[in-house]
Amino acid sequence: MPSIQLLPDLLINQIAAGEVIERPASALKELLENSLDAGATDIAVTLENGGIKLLRVRDNGGGIAQAQLPLALMRHATSKIASLDDLQRVASMGFRGEALASMAAVAQVTLTSRTADAAHAWKIDAVDGTQSDAVPAAHAHGTSIEMRELYFNTPARRKFLKSENTEYAWCEETFKRIALSRPDVALSLQHNGRTAWQLPKHDLAQRITAILGAEFGQHAVVVERQIANLHLYGIAALPAYSRSTRDEQYFFINGRFVRDKVLMHAVRQAYQDILHHQRHPAFVLFLEMPPELVDVNVHPAKSEVRFRESQGIHQFVFHALQDALSATMRSTAPPPPTPPLKGGENNGAPSLPPLQGEGWGGDGVTNFQQRIRFGAAEQQATYRVLESQSQALGAMSNEPHGSTQSPQEHPLGFALGQLSGIYILAQNQHGLIVVDMHAAHERIVYERLKTAFDAQQMPTQPLLIPVSFAADTLDVATVEDEQDALLRLGFDIAPLSPTTLAVRSMPAMLKQSKAEAAAKEVLHELRDFGASRALTERRNELLATLACHSAVRANQQLSLPEMNAILREMEQTERADQCNHGRPTWFQITVDELDAMFMRGK
Repeated sequence: MPSIQLLPDLLINQIAAGEVIERPASALKELLENSLDAGATDIAVTLENGGIKLLRVRDNGGGIAQAQLPLALMRHATSKIASLDDLQRVASMGFRGEALASMAAVAQVTLTSRTADAAHAWKIDAVDGTQSDAVPAAHAHGTSIEMRELYFNTPARRKFLKSENTEYAWCEETFKRIALSRPDVALSLQHNGRTAWQLPKHDLAQRITAILGAEFGQHAVVVERQIANLHLYGIAALPAYSRSTRDEQYFFINGRFVRDKVLMHAVRQAYQDILHHQRHPAFVLFLEMPPELVDVNVHPAKSEVRFRESQGIHQFVFHALQDALSATMRSTAPPPPTPPLKGGENNGAPSLPPLQGEGWGGDGVTNFQQRIRFGAAEQQATYRVLESQSQALGAMSNEPHGSTQSPQEHPLGFALGQLSGIYILAQNQHGLIVVDMHAAHERIVYERLKTAFDAQQMPTQPLLIPVSFAADTLDVATVEDEQDALLRLGFDIAPLSPTTLAVRSMPAMLKQSKAEAAAKEVLHELRDFGASRALTERRNELLATLACHSAVRANQQLSLPEMNAILREMEQTERADQCNHGRPTWFQITVDELDAMFMRGK
């Protein structure tokens, strides 16, 4: 059995690099946070080949003295904490002292810095964990760190890096998060000699508009609430600006971008009554709180936190956001419609109350009748309750004599009509069946998708005219890197330009009208979780989302054959009694229950 031995420092740092420096964007995040901690007000980022070949961050911060330059690249050397008490109330962005040492172990690093009182700058190089002596250099006040050839000495790790476009897209997203967190700092980003972003100092509203666009600000509400030592502020988009993906959700705690389950649940609850469950809100929110009330030392990338009083934080965020949205919705709500029938126009009958909702016109009665359409029962649309009554029922429904459909063949019966564009009403041998048509169809499509995906036989359908849509750099990069995963899911998506994608084919069982929304959902899953996780542990969530996009929608008028087709498919689908979210898809109301409601026989 091998003996226990201490690992060399270089190997220790390379192991740490796998956690802290997952990709160039991880290194960029650490370097930008160091610049902010150093008091920089102007930061310039230069990238080559997505940051794999070169990543340089130059700032005008306080700088590092010559004597401390070697310490800066040593593991667990930091100026930001000195005791356990400091760790429990971290106020800086960085604090572990791991990032620069990890970079120096897996890349060629050059550190150049000059303090305000120094006559000139000093520079040191580090390769394979070995540092050079400090030498004089030309540099303005501040610090520059260059990282070249990431993972050049660990080829196994380098193979896990994606294409240049993908790595650049993640770097750009990291840059935007930092830029949103500090509008008081000027930032620029250059890639392969081209300036991508040039952001002067702004106020918060200007910075948000510069990064997310003017439309976001025009459809957003200001969020502002302070209670004791908790302060929440920022802007949140109204439901009209909802997104098909979670790409415009930014939450910062004490200036640090985080993805926290407690906070996201509070946001979802605030939007739950005003936003369709397949749409996602957009927001930029900042929570300021005492650092001792939140633990930021629970994740290598510091992207997750733990609250000391999570329930209190949840309620504070929920109520602040809900109140802000409610106030705006009330102020912009249209006045109630006037009653469709006025006195003297209804032959003395009481006036009808105003009818509200999408599609209501001035003639409430006419529209009401149009929305609840009961088509005359077609030949097969009346279900015979008992075989002995077949002739009578056949005569009532003009059903030809000799038809011998058995009640046991179709337990959900036959459609009678559609109620409010939401429910299918059907008659079976026991009485009335009420079906939530969207929920039922969603389950049908979901089970079909699962079967086809597991058999690796996803039927696809080429689009006569490809559907093109605007996409950000991360989506375009994901398409380039995840072609195998997309094809397995039944999608053929190709870049048309650096900011445009086209869907050329998609799963045959999905609606072509939903091509863009479905493609965006798939790309978001692949880019956030990677192909491996998206197609395994998140397979059900992904397919359920696609099914929802394809299912018939509320207020979609169906013919009787279409309604009957849904009933027949439900009878052949496993778990068709519940939708993908666990809600029932249909209810039975027996004739006896109806008799009791109308007090028949009493």
